[in-house]
Amino acid sequence: ISMGEQLDKPYKEISEEEKEKNLRYQIMEVVVDETKWHPSFGFDRELDWLRNMHDWMISKKRYWGLALPIWDCEHCGHFEVIGSKDDLRDRAVEGWQEFEGHSPHRPFVDAVKIECSKCGELVSRIPEVGNPWLDAGVVAMSTMQYNSDREYWKQWFPANLISESFPGQFRNWFYSLLAMSTILERKAPFEHTFTYATLLAEDGRAMHKSWGNSIEFNEAADKMGVDVMRWLYSAHKPEKDLHFGYQRADEVRRQFLLPLWNVYSFFITYANIDGWTPSANRDVEFSLLDRWILSRLQDVVQRVTEKLESFEPNAATNEVNQFLDNLSNWYLRRSRRRFWAKTGESSETDKDKNAAYETLYRVLETTSRLLAPFTPFVTEVMYQNLVHGIDKNSLESVHLTDYPKPDPMFADRDLINEMALVLQLVSLGHAARNRSGVKVRQPLAEAAFAVGKVSDKKIVEKYAQLLREELNVKHIRMLDTAAEAVDYKLKPLPRQLGQKYGAKFPALRTALLALAPQEAAETLLANQALDLELEGTNYKILPEEVEVQIEAHAGFSAASDGAYLAALVTEISPELHKEGLAREVVRRVQDLRKQAQLEVDDRIVLQYNASEVLGEAIDDNEDYLMQETLAVELEKNDTPQGAMLAEHSFDDENLIIAIQKR
Repeated sequence: ISMGEQLDKPYKEISEEEKEKNLRYQIMEVVVDETKWHPSFGFDRELDWLRNMHDWMISKKRYWGLALPIWDCEHCGHFEVIGSKDDLRDRAVEGWQEFEGHSPHRPFVDAVKIECSKCGELVSRIPEVGNPWLDAGVVAMSTMQYNSDREYWKQWFPANLISESFPGQFRNWFYSLLAMSTILERKAPFEHTFTYATLLAEDGRAMHKSWGNSIEFNEAADKMGVDVMRWLYSAHKPEKDLHFGYQRADEVRRQFLLPLWNVYSFFITYANIDGWTPSANRDVEFSLLDRWILSRLQDVVQRVTEKLESFEPNAATNEVNQFLDNLSNWYLRRSRRRFWAKTGESSETDKDKNAAYETLYRVLETTSRLLAPFTPFVTEVMYQNLVHGIDKNSLESVHLTDYPKPDPMFADRDLINEMALVLQLVSLGHAARNRSGVKVRQPLAEAAFAVGKVSDKKIVEKYAQLLREELNVKHIRMLDTAAEAVDYKLKPLPRQLGQKYGAKFPALRTALLALAPQEAAETLLANQALDLELEGTNYKILPEEVEVQIEAHAGFSAASDGAYLAALVTEISPELHKEGLAREVVRRVQDLRKQAQLEVDDRIVLQYNASEVLGEAIDDNEDYLMQETLAVELEKNDTPQGAMLAEHSFDDENLIIAIQKR
């Protein structure tokens, strides 16, 4: 099959007249105008193949294969291409009975002889068979009744999606499909192409039994779990080779499946304790945190849907992972006490607890439908327990339900953006605490922030209580300038500036270090270039060419991200120290509860004996201790008694605790 002349100019400059004489550029035309390639580099790869493809040799000197319908007269050299079985029957002068009823393969088709239309001699079919890619290339027509029912064929053509591993297919199947479809219809046979790289062993080599690095599918499915395997495939960038193995599977289980299951298990545990069930008529007053996670849910439904519709499953899983982190490490962690609250304490407590249940139920039910195509088995378990196990009139399976759509009633972009800033500041606050070496359980006096915009300051004020609780500080305030808590230093980067300016770098470095560091740092942190004049020449120094370092003032620990900074006051007063000790006691009582295998709602009697300062800390924080540990009695005793007893030493203090289930 002639591809046509390779013209020495870009495809965009090829005229319509030139395309009519050149199959190569006709195929390029349907690729450019009618196909989308995922990942996008496949588009360039296919065009490069077409640009350099020589004429296609379609014959093979083999016995088995679709017989080429060419009858070649050895007497006069005239050859004829037979267009169909009906044409061959009409032209046959012998052998038709041997062939009739068989597919066009050897030896049956070779029995048919025709009369040469030029010289009248008896003519045999050429012995060659077609290249297998010739047959594969016409599959879009041959399997869909192209010759017998053209209207039926039009319902299915072109295909919406074709998917294959990209090594080889650009010059084999994709190419042959495009060539045959262009010849017959001047149209692309498919709209979207999804390609992916190679599966390798975890050690980066090809899998071979002799090397001991191969994993049989059933073994992997049984050992790592099919949902883990599916998520591993979905989350991988398709253009990169996938190193497959049990270590990668453990990462997927730890980072995705276990957090999802832990949130679900938490909900089921407390809903069963309280006898809570969903109700369509329930009057719910959602909190700010509830409205935020419900809004994030609508956001992630929309984003995942968009990524799937654009054939980016790895991007979709990334959106899910971020949402799951928000759900587990922010919403649920900040809402735990709402579920722990004792039902019937007050109407306000009951309303708030009901709102927390309703929120988490809606999130889990929608998430089960959102993730069903990715992880069909764990989502089915969730759905059966959350929905069908409660309402027998509901659809029998999550896979029979509708895929979720964003609910505009809960969509709040401003709320999402506000909480994103809060999470960023919280992250900086925790980073500052880590630098100080002070434990999270130790309360501090103050967290102070510097932010980029006036609107951001209002958000900090709005969410001050949430920031206080999360960072475990007594006060939140805004810094007038970051210089109240930190000093800035500029570090010109030799690799960036040296490569860019060569021998001028030392002088530029000296000039940069001579600048007022705070003013220069604020410009760079605002993602703006520095104007630097040196020897009569003005230079634009880009933010990525200078590292801005911070050094906290005495009594502070700080962390920054661009124009945003969090600074914690690290001085600990005696009162704060005692409060921190009380929190350490709570942690040790909770550990003892786990060792005793108590239920999450079991009440206890707590007895203790403590050193002097620790005893004062327990006395000063008695209500907090009892609430956190579900203790109905807190008793000081020289020899604590209970079903479980433990001794501890920490922060130069001694503690003996004993618990007994009430």
